[in-house]
Amino acid sequence: MSLVTLLPFIVLIGAMFLMTRSAKKKQQQAANMRNEMQPGTGVRTIGGMYATVKEVNEDTVLLDAGPGVELLFAKNAIGAVLSDDEYNRIVHGIEHDLKSDMDVVPDDASSLTETDAPADAASDDKSVDLGKKAADDETADEPTVDAAPAEAQTDEKAKKSDGGSEAK
Repeated sequence: MSLVTLLPFIVLIGAMFLMTRSAKKKQQQAANMRNEMQPGTGVRTIGGMYATVKEVNEDTVLLDAGPGVELLFAKNAIGAVLSDDEYNRIVHGIEHDLKSDMDVVPDDASSLTETDAPADAASDDKSVDLGKKAADDETADEPTVDAAPAEAQTDEKAKKSDGGSEAK
């Protein structure tokens, strides 16, 4: 047998080894994280529930999910141990002021059009008419009235009649 025929098998075995090694490493990190849990720590379960650790046992964890709500979970059901800042941000909506030096970006586009003049002055600009313009210069300045809605109303009134000679 030559090396060329054995090369695909060697590559396949190497890839399997690397995949199992990385999976074992992730499992070890998760086990270490679960073993480092202490009472008072915020956690997220694999089901997505956020709670505070009340008591840690060998295989189980007692979680405080709210006033008077204590839940017993297996340690393997803990998906993540959260830092205090992250837990407070998610559960209580309290943001830690780490970005106080940075500028605050508004949620709307007001900063893009910000001027020193008040907002009322900006509304004095002429509005742009996006409607169709007539070809004649005389009718271009006059607002156009759409005749289609008036015709539709008269058609609806005719349809609502009791039935004339056409219905027979």
